[in-house]
Amino acid sequence: MMINKTVQDAINEQIKNELYSAYLYLSMGAYFESISLPGFASWMKVQAAEEQEHAMKFFEYVFERGGRVQLKAIDQPPFEWKSPLAAFEQVLEHEQKVTSLINSLYAVALKENDYASQVMLHWFIAEQVEEEKNAAGIIEQLKMIDARETAILMLDHDLGKRSAD
Repeated sequence: MMINKTVQDAINEQIKNELYSAYLYLSMGAYFESISLPGFASWMKVQAAEEQEHAMKFFEYVFERGGRVQLKAIDQPPFEWKSPLAAFEQVLEHEQKVTSLINSLYAVALKENDYASQVMLHWFIAEQVEEEKNAAGIIEQLKMIDARETAILMLDHDLGKRSAD
C-alpha cells in the first residue's frame, strides 16, 4: 500500500529536521575542535553521522512505501557556545525538541491509520529516550567538573572513545 500523502509530507519534514540535527552536531564538532577538545569534537562528529543515518532511514522508508522524498532547505546552525556545558545543554534541548517532533509524527500516523509508519516510528521513539539520557548524563558530568581543566581533559579523552558502531 502506498504511503499516505499527509504522512509522507510529515516524514519529508522530519528528514529535514534530522539533517539539521546532523548539521548542528557537526557545527558543535567544529566548535570543540576550535577550543582544542578533540574528544568532544569526535563525539559530536559521531552524533552527526548518527543523525544522518536517521534521516536516511526516513528517506528509504518513504521509497519503500512508494512515496516521494522532497528535500527542504536546512537552516544554518549556531557555531559558537560559551562553554562545553552550554553546548551540551543545547544538545539536550535539541533532543527534547526532536522527541516532540517524533511524537507529533507518530500522532499524524495514528490519525491517518498508517500502521506501518507507527511501527517504524517505534524505533525512533526508543532512540530518543537514549539520546536524551546520553546528553543529560554528559551535562551532569560537566556540572560536576565545573571549570577544572584537568577533569575536562579527562572527559574529553573519554568522549573521544565513542565510535560509530
